[in-house]
Amino acid sequence: MKTSFFNLLLLATSLFFSLSSLAQSSDAAPRFVLAIHGGAGTILKANMSDSLERAYREVLENALRCGYQVLEEGKEAIDAVEATIRVLEDSPLFNAARGAVFSHEGKNELDASIMRGRDRNAGAVAGVSTLKNPISGARAVMEQSEHVFLVGEGADAFAAQKGLELVDPSYFHTETRWQDLQKAQKRSAQAKHAEIPLDEKFGTVGCVALDDQGNVAAGTSTGGMINKRFDRVGDSPVIGAGTYADNYAAAISCTGWGEYFIRHAAAIRVCAKIQYGGMSLTQAAQQVIDEIGEMGGTGGLIAINTKGEVAMPFNTSGMYRGTVTREGTIAVAIYGEED
Repeated sequence: MKTSFFNLLLLATSLFFSLSSLAQSSDAAPRFVLAIHGGAGTILKANMSDSLERAYREVLENALRCGYQVLEEGKEAIDAVEATIRVLEDSPLFNAARGAVFSHEGKNELDASIMRGRDRNAGAVAGVSTLKNPISGARAVMEQSEHVFLVGEGADAFAAQKGLELVDPSYFHTETRWQDLQKAQKRSAQAKHAEIPLDEKFGTVGCVALDDQGNVAAGTSTGGMINKRFDRVGDSPVIGAGTYADNYAAAISCTGWGEYFIRHAAAIRVCAKIQYGGMSLTQAAQQVIDEIGEMGGTGGLIAINTKGEVAMPFNTSGMYRGTVTREGTIAVAIYGEED
């Protein structure tokens, strides 16, 4: 009797350690907690100086460190998303806030959105011109109003009422972007009405995050399309197109030719393929980018789920992007050939 009991105990102990070993091996893949992008487009190493490439990588790494620190402090995914995007917005390298491109009229018109996966609450602003960090304006709309989407002067006025940091529009004026506008207008005058160089459609920053409570969140911010007219708005502030987050599927932030991402409802489409199509995160994200490509659109997206899996597909030559794992391991990439 005692021998049988002892043998059973040994068998149970052996089984426990076998299962523990199996669990550890199944968890061998990195568990990501944050992913970012800084826009997709014709990004070629041949066109990038070593110093400029280092500058891009440094800002991407700084943004990831900032978001990781927020998560390490036990805060929510949405806190990490906002903090991370603010770092990218404050850099003149990316087409968002400080580095925003100019409209046809020589103005900087900024858009942003943010969404929380646990309750699908969301906020967005578009066409703002004095809000230093549009992503914070989007979050204020989400948390401090009964609305989801505010635009133009009303959105700026709301931000002022809520005490967010405002700046003179000249803050967004950078000489590089101004010269880009002059070149774009010259090309536009020489081209047919429908011909707009692809890189004039791109420029966005975004972040997706997973916190210790198992919640995901997403945010996107942009200066829009260079030389845009008639108060054009792209996909970045549109919930379901440029940004979406749902704990039951994933958090997504998109970048690319906004008109196609709007028509395709790109961000929520990724979630639908996961929830109703039974696809993995990687399969769903890649298929959406493939479908947009078939329609004639270009760009990419980043996505994260509650398992800590990340997908970052794109159909352009490059996409500024990066990840950080739960252990704090940071990886950034720019060109298409990078892992």
